[in-house]
Amino acid sequence: MKKSIILSVILSFIILLSGCGSENNEDNNSGNTESNTQNGASQQLSIDISEMFTDRDMATDYDEEKAAFITLSGNTASCESDAVTIDNSDITITDEGTYIVSGTLTDGTIIINADDTDKIQIVLNGANISRSSYAAVYVLSADKVFITTTEGSENNLTSTGEYIQSDENNVDAVIFSKADLTLNGKGLLSIKADTGHGIVSKDDLVFTSGKYSITAASHSFSGKDSIRIAGGEYTVISGKDGLHAENADDENSGFLYISGGDFRITSEGDGISAGYYARIDGGEYTVTSGGGSSNASEKSDPMNPGGGFFASPSSGTDDSVSTKGIKAGVGLFINEGTFELDTADDSLHSNGDLSVSGGNISIASGDDGLHADAALTVSGGTINITESYEGIEGLSIDITGGNISIVSADDGINAAGGTDSSGFGGRGGDIFAATEGVYINISGGEIYINADGDGIDSNGDLTVSGGKICISGPTDGGNGSLDYNGTGTISGGVLMSAESFGMSQNFGTSSTQGVMMASVSSAQAGTTVTLYDNEGNELLSWQPEKQFSTVIISSPDIITGQSYTLSAGNYTTEITMTSTVYGNSSGGIGGGAPGGMQPGGGGGPGMRH
Repeated sequence: MKKSIILSVILSFIILLSGCGSENNEDNNSGNTESNTQNGASQQLSIDISEMFTDRDMATDYDEEKAAFITLSGNTASCESDAVTIDNSDITITDEGTYIVSGTLTDGTIIINADDTDKIQIVLNGANISRSSYAAVYVLSADKVFITTTEGSENNLTSTGEYIQSDENNVDAVIFSKADLTLNGKGLLSIKADTGHGIVSKDDLVFTSGKYSITAASHSFSGKDSIRIAGGEYTVISGKDGLHAENADDENSGFLYISGGDFRITSEGDGISAGYYARIDGGEYTVTSGGGSSNASEKSDPMNPGGGFFASPSSGTDDSVSTKGIKAGVGLFINEGTFELDTADDSLHSNGDLSVSGGNISIASGDDGLHADAALTVSGGTINITESYEGIEGLSIDITGGNISIVSADDGINAAGGTDSSGFGGRGGDIFAATEGVYINISGGEIYINADGDGIDSNGDLTVSGGKICISGPTDGGNGSLDYNGTGTISGGVLMSAESFGMSQNFGTSSTQGVMMASVSSAQAGTTVTLYDNEGNELLSWQPEKQFSTVIISSPDIITGQSYTLSAGNYTTEITMTSTVYGNSSGGIGGGAPGGMQPGGGGGPGMRH
């Protein structure tokens, strides 16, 4: 969008017509060029998922005959085990074993203070624990702790008031663990944190089964080394992030891995956030972050007054609240799953690489649908972006497969250098020059774009070698369905676009597949555009979603030396492909001016220099 806006100011004397349209017709991702995509693929391949979950993580059984029973009763409890000490409402477990907890404890805490080689299982069987100013469960020392809910049981843990510390640890969650913590079971665990977090582990936080209802003033789940989830049902309401994995002391920790589960997350901050990488191999996700897309920050574009809004940059300021759907610091990898994301900021965001290889993803975003500061790859899956500022944005973009539908207030697909600034400003440099490392490469998939800005915009090269692309471009004349600063080349696939006359840009002469750009009479949205060969056979047909006056068509059926008939509603014209590219590649229209077409390969005023 950047250069289009400025050119529209420079060329304001041009009569702009409205128009644009389109329509009709687990472990790695590959690209067709040497690029940052290789970094993303190798990064994902280097993730070892074979030991994410142990057999005991997955097991929900226990030996009742060998277990100790802890019965909660008001402000005290009873237990016959020598490994359990009871001091009023504080219950301390000091040895390895299984402990079955039931009853109600008022203003008390279960404290685990065992050897760092001990594994301890806490079985919740109708347990209700509340504590003011402290954790309901505090794991001070152990090798690993398992919290298991029994089948059909309902268990409630609550923390109220500001936390008052009793030792050197900053205890700030209903369940707070200094050791690895696994939760599983066949019952329900409800957690309410009036202040602080729901569940915190300063090591690994693992969930493999069970039902969870978490309401927390801060993060609902927080894992310092990792969060790992294999299954379960989760209803999460968070004052900050829903799931938050971060380790400020180790850049290779703080990751998130999910292979399954059912998640309903409402968060004031990010829905799911990982400081290192996040990989999702399955599950169902309904995420509303920051109040949803209707709560996006808006401000006017100073270079296009009255031309709509753009959301505030996703990177924000230091004190801004991040309100993304799913976010990762280094790499975000979506391999499978069903996603309903309604987000105030980016829906899928990575400060590094982003890869989508599968899944069914529905997005309503207040900013970008998919955003990567580095390489962004789509090789499979279904992505339906119903609302966004920019649909897909990355430093480099490789699309090798998938079914993608985009509605955007600005660019549909945008490759631009620098960190996220919503496709406008903040990147510096010559807006007409190609940016190093920036490109868009499309070699497969089906892509449908309805954009108020550029349909596809690259600050570097644009290469199309396969797939099917349909673009309903802008109607303001200050943008085009295609916009690139480097070279534009098409060698395969099918492309159909409809746009307004003004900033149109065709592919360049290095293209090896026939492509035509031609003006037509101003046509309304829904008007059928059809291309016929010289024998009257229909080659392509579609109905653009917006009014239009310029079309760009490329297909393996368009051959140099052949003549074609192009119709748009009642308007019909003959086009002879005297060269591979019909229509000035620098922006002119074959046929000279809006509303008229002549056979031939060029002519028309150049509008890009």
